[in-house]
Amino acid sequence: MKDVEFFTVDAVPIDRELQDAGSTGPELAQLAASYASSPRAIVFRDPSSDWRLFVVMLPLASRLSLMTNPIFAHLTRAWGLNVRFVGVDRDQLVYDFRALLSDRTLRLLVDVLARSDVAPGAARPADDALDLLFSSLADEMLTTLDRRRDDWGRHLDREHRIEAHAPGSLFDRAGRHPDFLARLRAALRDEIVDVDFYGRALRSIDLREDAIDARVRAVLESALDPITLAKLRKTGAGLHLGCYNWLRIDPRHAAPRAHVLASLPSFANFFADALVPIDACGRHRDAVDDDEAWHDGPVESATPARGNLLGSATPRPARATFELRPIAARERSAHSLYWGAALKRAIDAGQDRAAIEAIAQRFAVADNVVRRIWRERPAGLGQPPAWQLGEVLRRLQSAGERAWPADDAHWHALLASAVPAEAA
Repeated sequence: MKDVEFFTVDAVPIDRELQDAGSTGPELAQLAASYASSPRAIVFRDPSSDWRLFVVMLPLASRLSLMTNPIFAHLTRAWGLNVRFVGVDRDQLVYDFRALLSDRTLRLLVDVLARSDVAPGAARPADDALDLLFSSLADEMLTTLDRRRDDWGRHLDREHRIEAHAPGSLFDRAGRHPDFLARLRAALRDEIVDVDFYGRALRSIDLREDAIDARVRAVLESALDPITLAKLRKTGAGLHLGCYNWLRIDPRHAAPRAHVLASLPSFANFFADALVPIDACGRHRDAVDDDEAWHDGPVESATPARGNLLGSATPRPARATFELRPIAARERSAHSLYWGAALKRAIDAGQDRAAIEAIAQRFAVADNVVRRIWRERPAGLGQPPAWQLGEVLRRLQSAGERAWPADDAHWHALLASAVPAEAA
């Protein structure tokens, strides 16, 4: 028996009113019924010997009648962009496998939702659809991951957080049920429902989504390492999964990494983006022979296989992509790779001064700019993404020490204006 659990929203009294077509109209009633019956997350506990947990988080599929038709496959692909697929392995590292969701798996997910939507309020889809879905995950996901063990590091989660209502949160509500909210607003605008009913409906949505987020977060945290989570909480950087992986991937150096993260919580995204890939390469280097490492793909540079910065074996280069954020952050340049490796060595050796110098060199700013952030830890700076952090530091250097932002409003204004040309 497969240990699979479906998380659905709780029923509340307002559902009866929302699903009354005579009061709210047929479109809103249909969307409300779909909202109440659709699962929010599918949890696979111990799917294989290598994995502790798979969590598939689903947005509201409000166009199932169209999505089940192969002619409208583009609707399924657009819906799949908002699906989240999180995996936790036996080493308690967290992975983001959304990129591995195949068209067939997405179609099976839609089929599961369509079968669960037969009767309003249904809590589980049909068993045969569940078996198909699990078979797809086993055949396509587990088999693929087993054959590409050396490639797992590419999918380590580096950007999500598990706090709700936080930037970069795993529980992003913007794409979760947009059609339902748009129809609800339209009903208010057309005076089909009154303001009091609209407010009650929104409160019910917030309460139910908060409950689902809390349940998924509890499941995720139960599969993660509690000691690493405790260290992460003490840093003040929040439950950032990229930083969690950074601390967890090499437990020997977790203490100095947590110390630097506590001193520079605003650099959380940068540490995850820049240093987790280096550690992932190191783990693979330790697991395979140098003569067999990475012989099946083109390399990005002429770095020799032995004696380079990242170890004795040439690390596997990332596949060519056109993602904006790595380009804007210049993550693949020789300069970035060199100072990223130097920063890793300095942090793991517990050399704070060398770490500050490496960060300053990485972003081509004076040491005093990083040192002042280390000393003051401005809350208004927040945690800008890595592609924006370099521009922020350069603007702080050009402004001079006397013209630094004095309050949160000035920090927000600086962040709003500090957009690299590549991202404009």
